[in-house]
Amino acid sequence: MSDLSAFPITRRWPAKHPDCLQLYSLPTPNGVKVSIMLEEIGLPYEAHLVDFNKDDQKTSEFLALNPNGKIPAILDPDGPGGKPLPLFESGAILQYLAEKTGKLLPHDAARRYHTIQWLHFQIGGVGPMFGQLGFFHKFAGKEFADKRPLERYVAESKRLLGVMETRLAGRKWFMDDEYTIADISMLGWVRNLIGFYGARDLVAFDTLQQVPAWLERGLARPAVQRGLEIPKRP
Repeated sequence: MSDLSAFPITRRWPAKHPDCLQLYSLPTPNGVKVSIMLEEIGLPYEAHLVDFNKDDQKTSEFLALNPNGKIPAILDPDGPGGKPLPLFESGAILQYLAEKTGKLLPHDAARRYHTIQWLHFQIGGVGPMFGQLGFFHKFAGKEFADKRPLERYVAESKRLLGVMETRLAGRKWFMDDEYTIADISMLGWVRNLIGFYGARDLVAFDTLQQVPAWLERGLARPAVQRGLEIPKRP
């Protein structure tokens, strides 16, 4: 049995199965990237809810694992060299899990880098822009009298959807017929944009063809459906 006692996070979230990968997360668009990935690859793991309503992400135990205070984060007892590996940032975790298991990341070098390229497109563009649109459309930002920030993020979100629409033309997934971590990284964000954020009409989502079809294909995957609900909210 692995000994994870050296990691402070295990004092707040004890590991019932310390030989399994430990996931610390919340089912947000960033959080579900990793839970979907874990469900897709079938790697045994134990999920722990990081409750933002209780400021769990600001506790010393969580910050010891991720000093940036964001979810998701993992603690893999069987990391490189057989040593425990703590890791944060969803994109880094997706790439690590893909390389660890040899799944959902092409082995061909060029296709591998093209997949990582689209992963970074999500990290640097889709996530931040969709998230800002959500803030100014649904949350506290909607009370701002100045609507220029909202207009900016609507325009940029529409542009990014246009990039996705072009890429997906004639393709089932972002890497042609191969489902990869690039798709996993974006599914939760697009779902959230038109669902929880209520921005479907705002970004003219129904004028698109490729992105809605891709989203439907992705959400139809059983592992995606499971991952979207992990960890369970109270």
